[in-house]
Amino acid sequence: MKRETIPVSVIIMTKNEERRIRRCLEGVKAFDEVFVVDSNSTDRTADIVNEMGAILVNFTWDGKYPKKKQWCLENLPFKHDWVIYVDADEIVTPEAEAEIKKLFQKKPEADGYFAGYDYIFMDKVLKYGHRMYKLILFNRNKGRFLDYDDLDAMNMWEVEGHYQPQIYGKTEVLSKHLIHFDHDSLFDYFAKHNRYSDWEAVVRNKGLFSNLNESQIAIRKVQKKIFNKMPMKWVFAFLHSYCLKLGLLDGKAGFHYALARSMYYWQVGIKMYSLNSANKDRAL
Repeated sequence: MKRETIPVSVIIMTKNEERRIRRCLEGVKAFDEVFVVDSNSTDRTADIVNEMGAILVNFTWDGKYPKKKQWCLENLPFKHDWVIYVDADEIVTPEAEAEIKKLFQKKPEADGYFAGYDYIFMDKVLKYGHRMYKLILFNRNKGRFLDYDDLDAMNMWEVEGHYQPQIYGKTEVLSKHLIHFDHDSLFDYFAKHNRYSDWEAVVRNKGLFSNLNESQIAIRKVQKKIFNKMPMKWVFAFLHSYCLKLGLLDGKAGFHYALARSMYYWQVGIKMYSLNSANKDRAL
């Protein structure tokens, strides 16, 4: 008997992900359609995708909008109106799968759903500190990734930055979590922070980060507005993760995660300072 599948199209974006893509694909077997949109990988990513029966689509960015996530919405030959974005370093847990399946046994009540992540740092699943939420499951006819004038961000790449899609309708939050293996090594983790802080410094410098039209969980929208007005964001980021969100209960990993999050915002701050200084010099 054929197993009943979830009527949702999965989108996984890759570039040289041979170490992680198999585990990710194992986690989305219950979904009816799986696209892997690959950016000219030079390792075995494509071979593994083909072995596992997912639909492999090549993507070459032209340096313009749309970037990769929105390009997928506009160009993939979907069978379904609903899509879910899963990164190659993420796993849809059996519990999250069951919750999503239940949603589609009847008509979903919202147009988009946020998911929380159990974050793995220094080989430890963090239970405290700071939970990341992303809007990953939505009706593709009711959402899009907007353009935020970030093409001049140094060292940024083809994928949209740290913001959510805009959903034209109601959003809710899934109760079950996915797992996020954020990095293969601390080198990868800090390299990603370096790229993202370049992007965020440019966007914040243009005054766009406090006015993003992305969909957001209500409480987080308020938190972001307050955080955006704070000086010395790096100090607050540490205190928020380690003290207010009880990251100290995660032991050594909790301390280092809070410190790393703090250093990310320190990077953003000095990069904004550098950009402002360069702009003043050009104006003279």
